[in-house]
Amino acid sequence: MRINAFADVCLRTLMLLGAQAGEQLTSREISERIGVPYNHVSKAVLELRRRGALEVARGRSGGARITAAGLALGVGGLLRSLDGHQDPVECVAADGTACPLLAGCRLRSALNEAREAFYATLDDITVDSLTGSPSLVRLPFPGLPG
Repeated sequence: MRINAFADVCLRTLMLLGAQAGEQLTSREISERIGVPYNHVSKAVLELRRRGALEVARGRSGGARITAAGLALGVGGLLRSLDGHQDPVECVAADGTACPLLAGCRLRSALNEAREAFYATLDDITVDSLTGSPSLVRLPFPGLPG
């Protein structure tokens, strides 16, 4: 199972801020520390703020800080809600032609069950349980040179 890039940035942002013990970081600082483009981090910070996982202060001394709700956030629930719930397989071609096996196929439902099992495994894991001392190693972001 693979999470989408936006969910990855959101989770990295939460983990970094969770590891910073209440420290406030700007989107630019988060971007540099997790090795993700600034515009992706900015969108993630806005979404996480909307969800109550971050508190954000604007201005010269502004930045983002993780909230208690953000630390208690279940990873499975977060990833599930950011997934977009696209079918794991394409059953219709770009030209609109349906797969000839569609009528009797059980693959799509089996893959959807597998995806849900993946998220269910992560439901009891909180952001707080994933945070520790932040690594100084920059992790590669999908689609960008490492």
